[in-house]
Amino acid sequence: MAVLPKRKILLSPPHMSGKEENYIAEAFQTNWIAPVGPHIDAFEEEMSLYLKAPGAVAVSSGTAAIHLALDVLGVKAGDTVFCSSLTFVASANPILYQGAEPVFIDSEPESWNMSPQALKRAMEQADKNNRLPKAVIVVHLYGQSAKMEEIMQICQSYEIPVIEDAAESLGAGYKGIPTGTIGDFGIYSFNGNKIITTSGGGMLTAKKKKHLEKAKFLAQQAKDPAAYYQHSRKGYNYRMSNVLAGIGRAQLLVLEERVEQKRFLFKRYKEALEGRGYSFMNEYEGSYSCRWLTTAQVPYKTAPSEIVSYLEKFDIETRRIWKPLHMQPLFAGCSYYSHIPHNNTSEMLFHTGICIPSGTNLTGEEQLFVIEKLEEAVKANNVRVSEISNLK
Repeated sequence: MAVLPKRKILLSPPHMSGKEENYIAEAFQTNWIAPVGPHIDAFEEEMSLYLKAPGAVAVSSGTAAIHLALDVLGVKAGDTVFCSSLTFVASANPILYQGAEPVFIDSEPESWNMSPQALKRAMEQADKNNRLPKAVIVVHLYGQSAKMEEIMQICQSYEIPVIEDAAESLGAGYKGIPTGTIGDFGIYSFNGNKIITTSGGGMLTAKKKKHLEKAKFLAQQAKDPAAYYQHSRKGYNYRMSNVLAGIGRAQLLVLEERVEQKRFLFKRYKEALEGRGYSFMNEYEGSYSCRWLTTAQVPYKTAPSEIVSYLEKFDIETRRIWKPLHMQPLFAGCSYYSHIPHNNTSEMLFHTGICIPSGTNLTGEEQLFVIEKLEEAVKANNVRVSEISNLK
């Protein structure tokens, strides 16, 4: 029996390397506390080198990065943008910022990510209606890459730009290529729960230098090159601060280590629980997951909400899989294309899936405790189901 931990076990808390204070101290000593500074330039360069990308723009959030990509592409009111349905709302909110309409695409079972089959049907229908999307936002969910070769082939055949939401997949790859660098734009998040964090922040990469230059211009209030403050178009206050960029530089140094730790946690969960009825998010051939969060489908006839409630009693944070965006009240009335007609993969995953504590500062003893309680939760839930059946 595992020992009761002395602290609450969180889903994915920040994990500092110990070097962040050096970068922060440098920013204070040199008085680069303003939104600009040398740490921003260095962080962008270091991220570009890691990703083998042409360049990067450090911004205030991953959401801001998506918004900038849509603005750079000229998305406007009346346009449509195709978007993964099984994701956090931040993937689609920027579509609304531009006054455009999201069209949601289901997941497919192998990767849990955007279904190429559903995307193809949606694209064919849009072409028939003479209303092709201005962009496609594909999400790499929970650290696992979508099937980018198939998705890119479909989008390129219609000349539709692709925005990769890699907010959850920094450190992951597809056929040896970092996620976020395959499409036209890549989006990364450094929120407090991500694999590396700057407290709050994001990064935008792009294939074309001109897109990066325009994004940086827009992120700095779209100030024209003049001897005074002149503005010819709408801009945003989206630049990352120099202090936060310093934190990011220190975090980037341990990214590979964090990926290894995340993958080890996943392996241990899978080995312990797969024989107990849990099934885990697949790492299909050609993909390499950073395992940002360990996610699993609960055993048959077990309710995810019951598992979450049971673990809460022991100060263990678990969460349901994202509720698909096509099911959200915010997007009522938006079009949606399922993986196969009358077969909704994203809805099935929502109704059967949970996220398990995956913090890289989780101790071995704490993980054993979580595993023990996940096993207990299934037994408790099965008893509850049996009792309810008997009452009927």
